[in-house]
Amino acid sequence: MKKSMVLLAVIAAALMSLVGFGTAEAAPKVPLGGGSGILVLKGGNTAAACTVTTVGRPTAGANKGELIGITAGHCGKRGQKVYSERYQNRGQIGTIAYTASDIDVAVIDLDESKVAPVRTVNGVTIRRVNTAPVQFPTILCKEGRTTGNTCGITWFSDGYSHFSQMCVIEGDSGSPVVVGDQLVGMVNAYYFVSCLGPETGTNIKTILNRLNKIGYNNFKVI
Repeated sequence: MKKSMVLLAVIAAALMSLVGFGTAEAAPKVPLGGGSGILVLKGGNTAAACTVTTVGRPTAGANKGELIGITAGHCGKRGQKVYSERYQNRGQIGTIAYTASDIDVAVIDLDESKVAPVRTVNGVTIRRVNTAPVQFPTILCKEGRTTGNTCGITWFSDGYSHFSQMCVIEGDSGSPVVVGDQLVGMVNAYYFVSCLGPETGTNIKTILNRLNKIGYNNFKVI
């Protein structure tokens, strides 16, 4: 999917509210889960708008226990800063730690002091992962920062990626693709015309296999 470049309206450190005589109360944590909109700083005053696939932790490997988010690989490069689109004024919430163009996936190292993982974002709840490839005529749904909650029929899946008739537009990249409350993949692109052309994305088994290879083993959604 084409990168969606947006003007970052407000980027600032998390604000502190003064209480009483000089005491301070920290800003609440940013709720973040599959379907949350994020901004990835590209330099200057521009950022790429994308969507989080899911949030969770690897339970083994070099990065065991770390809180991470998953999104599409073309959303950012390693080292770029990540902000919540909705809560920009609470400051940076993470950093792109890994990106791969071959399967178009990226890993976000999240700041646990600023992020509160959630399972439900608007129209999608993620309770578990299903690595079985989806097949025709399964109905897939997604939650994206641009088009919200949309569903469509699965045309084809080869175990690596899927093709469906869900409506997606720029900014929906990374959106969680679900069947009920089961995460089965992410949105990566559309063909021909947005919302009319077929959607395609990477299946979750492909993503988990890559995470296992780079030290985020046995990833579990929150």
